[in-house]
Amino acid sequence: MDEEPSDKVAAPSVTDEVDASRRKFLITATSIMGGVGLGLASIPFLSSWAPNAKVEALGAPVEVDVSKLALGAKLTVKWRGKPVWVVHRTPEMLKALQQPDYTLRDPDSKVDQQPAYAQNYYRSINPAFLVLVGICTHLGCSPLYRPEAGSVSPNWPGGFYCPCHGSKFDMAGRVFTGVPAPINLEVPPYGFRKETILVIGEHKQSTTGKG
Repeated sequence: MDEEPSDKVAAPSVTDEVDASRRKFLITATSIMGGVGLGLASIPFLSSWAPNAKVEALGAPVEVDVSKLALGAKLTVKWRGKPVWVVHRTPEMLKALQQPDYTLRDPDSKVDQQPAYAQNYYRSINPAFLVLVGICTHLGCSPLYRPEAGSVSPNWPGGFYCPCHGSKFDMAGRVFTGVPAPINLEVPPYGFRKETILVIGEHKQSTTGKG
């Protein structure tokens, strides 16, 4: 007697279950790795469109509010990786700069260490505010601010003193004779956006910023 075909489906074996699980794992892993690879491949492309923050910072102008800088005080900001000094000079400091000083190596700032608008006795746009790159022109040390007369030597008129090798600069950043530094301190490009807003890194001037 022939047996009738059964409608029941054979239960999957353990081997079948293992194979199915393995296929599922491989598919999932392949999808994940493909997605990661696509993401990694797109990083250089996206980076090529994104601005380089470091490059932006190096070239970006720096704004300084000098409205609260006391007379005789100095503040330091960073521009293009360099320290830049801003000094609020007193009337006494400015008066001393007007006197001819034959102990200066370049009293008329003939060496190109400043923009044309800072080639004067004060080496500045507004005489009250001195702006200098705080790096000695000898070997790159950072001089000390010594505005008090006699604080460095008996005949010291006040200015900047480099402790590394003894270079000296007056209150306009002009170098004295007989010291290792060959030229005056650098005046960076700068201007005034408003009367008390100094912009370092741009050749911008305003009539309110001039003295």
